[in-house]
Amino acid sequence: MSITPIIPRRGINDDGKGKKHALHKLIAAATTEYVWLQDDDVIPSEKTPETDADMLILPLKMTGGKSLLERLQIAEYAAIQQLTIESAQQGKPVLCSGANLIVRRERWMESWGDLHSEIPSGDDMFLLESFKRRGLRIDVADAPEYTARIRAVPTWRAFFRQRMRWAGKAPRFTDKDIRRCGIKVLVANILQVLCPLVLFVKFPIEYRLIKKRDASVSLLDALLLELLYPFYMAVCLVGGLFRHAW
Repeated sequence: MSITPIIPRRGINDDGKGKKHALHKLIAAATTEYVWLQDDDVIPSEKTPETDADMLILPLKMTGGKSLLERLQIAEYAAIQQLTIESAQQGKPVLCSGANLIVRRERWMESWGDLHSEIPSGDDMFLLESFKRRGLRIDVADAPEYTARIRAVPTWRAFFRQRMRWAGKAPRFTDKDIRRCGIKVLVANILQVLCPLVLFVKFPIEYRLIKKRDASVSLLDALLLELLYPFYMAVCLVGGLFRHAW
C-alpha cells in the first residue's frame, strides 16, 4: 500500500493559515494513494496497517506523568478511545482523531468543501461526517502495533482551552450518530447532577470503557473523573460556545 505521512506543523507548513490549510497543502502535493494523518506531537505506531478502505481509524494511547490532571486526562482519553473503536466496529463511528488516521487521498480532497475551512480545527470529525454522508467505507484497525501515543497537556489552562475548542464545534455536527451520542452524554451528566444515584448506573458503564482500553487506570482516578466530569463539561460547553476564535 502506497502511503505518505502527513504532519501539519504550526509555523512550518501552514503559511500562517492554520492546520486545515497545512493539511490541504500537504495532501494535494502527495502522490500516493493513501495519506497517514498524524499530529506533530504524536509518537507514531510501530507498524503501518494495510487497508483498502477509504478511511481507517487507528487507536491512540495517552501518556503522561503522575499529576492529577494528567491521570484524569488519561482516564478520560481511554474512555473516548474505546468509544471510538467500538462505534466504528459496529459500523456507526462517532469519533475519530486526525492524530492517527489513514485516508484515501482522493477521497480527502473530494471532502475538502465539507471541512469548514473557516474553523481552524475539527478537520477529522468533519471529514468523518463527510465520509459517512457519502457512503464511503470506514474501517478500524485496533491492535497495539497500530497504536500511536500522545501526551496529556501539562496545565489546566491548556486543558480547558483544548476542551473548549472541541466543544465549540459541536453545534456544527450534523451526523445523526454523532449527535445522538452527544445528546446521550449530555443527558446522562445532567441526570447525574440532578440525581447523584444515577452515578451507580453510569459509572460501571464508563469504567468498563476505560479499563478495556487502559488497564493501568485506577478505580480511584476513574471515579474522580466521573464525579468531576459533569461540572467541567458544563464549563467547556459554555466556554466553547461563546468563544469566537477557534
